[in-house]
Amino acid sequence: MSALKGAAPIHFGSFRVNSQVFHQTPLSFALVNLKPILPGHVLVSPRRVVPRIADLTTTETSDLFLTVRRVGRMVERVYGASSLNIAVQDGVHAGQSVPHVHAHIIPRKAADLDHRGGTDAVYDMLDGEEGDVGKAFREGDATDRPKTRSRFPVVDNEGRKPRTPDEMREEAEMLAREMEKEPVD
Repeated sequence: MSALKGAAPIHFGSFRVNSQVFHQTPLSFALVNLKPILPGHVLVSPRRVVPRIADLTTTETSDLFLTVRRVGRMVERVYGASSLNIAVQDGVHAGQSVPHVHAHIIPRKAADLDHRGGTDAVYDMLDGEEGDVGKAFREGDATDRPKTRSRFPVVDNEGRKPRTPDEMREEAEMLAREMEKEPVD
């Protein structure tokens, strides 16, 4: 399951994220997002902290993208999506906010971002404040933040806050159960 209590520390950049991790392989892990753009927006990252795709070994690269494929199938099924955005911001000038390779997996549905300008609005959101995962982590521990009324903040709420550790842990535990149902490639 998730909540890898007692397990070896898992880091996303310099941040320990064990309670957010819902799936891992020997070389990669998947974690829930602190500030998802849409419900089900998760990240997949290599275990080894490296800033760029070119820094990965061939084996790490293969494992990372096989994990992206498997996690993508699961979130599409769980969140009732018909498509996925899979995005990698490879380097600071590409919008990478945490210097650790990671793929964003965002489940998509018809017209889900029409209120934000349409399908391609997701790219501006990844590049903008909403996609700045590093900033949200750097702003400190989320334990002192008030809980939101909804399990997932709405995307057009400009004042949306990072989720609490409990909210992320709950989602990670649910997704860990769902990953158990997903066939191994």
